[in-house]
Amino acid sequence: MRYYNNQVNDYDHYTVREEMPLLEWMIAHLKGSRTKLKATLQGRGVKVNDKYVTQFDFVLKPGMRVSVSKSKRNDKFKSRYVKLVYEDPYLVVVEKNVGILSMAAGHSSLNVKSVLDDYFQRTRQQSRAHVVHRLDRDTSGLMIYAKDMKTEQILEHQWHDIVYDRRYVGVVSGVMEESNGTIANWLKDNKAYITFSSPVDNGGKYAVTHFNVLQRSQDYSLVEYRLETGRKNQIRVHSADMGHPICGDVKYGNGDDPLHRLCLHAFKLCFNHPITGERMEFETPIPSSFKSLF
Repeated sequence: MRYYNNQVNDYDHYTVREEMPLLEWMIAHLKGSRTKLKATLQGRGVKVNDKYVTQFDFVLKPGMRVSVSKSKRNDKFKSRYVKLVYEDPYLVVVEKNVGILSMAAGHSSLNVKSVLDDYFQRTRQQSRAHVVHRLDRDTSGLMIYAKDMKTEQILEHQWHDIVYDRRYVGVVSGVMEESNGTIANWLKDNKAYITFSSPVDNGGKYAVTHFNVLQRSQDYSLVEYRLETGRKNQIRVHSADMGHPICGDVKYGNGDDPLHRLCLHAFKLCFNHPITGERMEFETPIPSSFKSLF
């Protein structure tokens, strides 16, 4: 049985005349820039024969019915802590806010996984959110979640081959002397779950962080970090090792807290799609609160 959307007036409907990829058809027949049309597609604003489609290269055949949301946005996803950036049948990319965990820890904790699972249930998707990497509760920024176990396994086992660029931006305490460089050492947790570093192998994991100073003020530096490895608390520990801890870091910081938050944001995430192989590149603006200090 096929279900139809009763709110017909919320969509503009078109009948396809010739075979072509969905995004090409949208560019040819709809108003708006390529970027806006892609955003409509990513935001589940397009249906083909009454089924949501988000794939750019989905092949339309003559006679198919395309329905385009007039609101051009996904009204089904609502969360003050999580923004849905991209979705397809295999994965979602989200931007998480400060104050929410990547996954459940303890009783009834607010976490991104449960927000996504609730969304999948409300939109009647046979999916669950599978965690493939994490951000600290107080770090904001971009994350991938797999929608099925096969995609999760590929991302987990081939992460370093699939993800080719991950960058963060942070506000650190003090004026950085060097404009760019690399810090590398071994990181290991002690019994109190505090990560500490060692210049020689301490039985922990080798961690490499590249940094580039974007701006300086009298009191702070705005720094871009590119991760070569993705260890727990890596940027926070490496920043502290350099004598310029991340502002607002209660664990590894020096008490400098100008914005009343951990000043670390995952702003860039680039990867080859685990199923389609397509190059996927996502970038969010540097938080305006960070910029306000400069």
